[in-house]
Amino acid sequence: MRTFNWGIIGLGKIAHKFADSLALLPNARLYGVASRSEAKAQEFAAKFGAAHACGSYEELLKLPDLDAVYIATPHSEHHAHTLLCLRAGVPVLCEKAFALNAQQAAEMITAAREQKVFLMEAFWTRFFPAVKEALKIVQAGELGEIKHIVADFGFKASYDPEGRLYNPALAGGSLLDIGVYPLFISKLMLGNPTEVQAVATFAPTGVDTNCAMSLAYANGATASLFSTVAAQTDTACRIYGSEASLHFNGRFHASDGLTIYREGEEPRVVNCEKKGYGYYYEAEHVQECLEQGLLESPLLPLGFSLELMQLLDQIREKIGLRYPGES
Repeated sequence: MRTFNWGIIGLGKIAHKFADSLALLPNARLYGVASRSEAKAQEFAAKFGAAHACGSYEELLKLPDLDAVYIATPHSEHHAHTLLCLRAGVPVLCEKAFALNAQQAAEMITAAREQKVFLMEAFWTRFFPAVKEALKIVQAGELGEIKHIVADFGFKASYDPEGRLYNPALAGGSLLDIGVYPLFISKLMLGNPTEVQAVATFAPTGVDTNCAMSLAYANGATASLFSTVAAQTDTACRIYGSEASLHFNGRFHASDGLTIYREGEEPRVVNCEKKGYGYYYEAEHVQECLEQGLLESPLLPLGFSLELMQLLDQIREKIGLRYPGES
């Protein structure tokens, strides 16, 4: 069995969880990590057993036998760091939101195709067994026609104008950080909406603290989606069909099962596997794609990620959110 050598760029909280999850994959190895702080890279490498600690991203990309890089830097940096890797010929798993806007995402996709290098958005939720099972149930018509989706994601973050969540220079705000999850699940289940409405409230720095979205679809379905960094929410998702409804157990973006509700029947619980934090599944999928010589994922194609970014752009247009440097 081939062992895949992984690199990580950006060594924050999510990178720690990814490294933990990588350790659960029998044919994966954390090979090199990179930070602009060499001390931080050395500390991270020591903690997770990486062979190489790099004080620059360029140094990481020069390592021999590097098979893939996971990019876990702030949203504002995804475009530049993805292009850096792709131009070095290194496959990329780039954390969501994929980029700052659709224009950047399109440039990343074009570069991947020109260089003939694998690229995928790290939308880990897509690869959870619970999400795969829910999609199967919806597509099989078990719920009847989908009429409405309700999904939220919220947590309370302390206000730090310089921190990742509130700093416009780092593309902060609830929408790009967590609002993308409810938006993702509605797109996965219903496709692209025909109408998008959104309202938001803002932090003193100008990024959104709350974002409420209302979407309508060609098939007559609607969706009510919400994100906030000002309060803890249930982070729940329920899909209402004409015959039955489906609820993701636990927090929907990292669920370990489903409950199906049908009138006149006992609720049916479907338990699903969840290994560790759950980043395991996206890493495993990337390795399967690389093993097959694929340049993009059949489960999360680049076109899907681009359309998702276009939706985020539309919503930001509605709420009037612009980031520094955007036209």
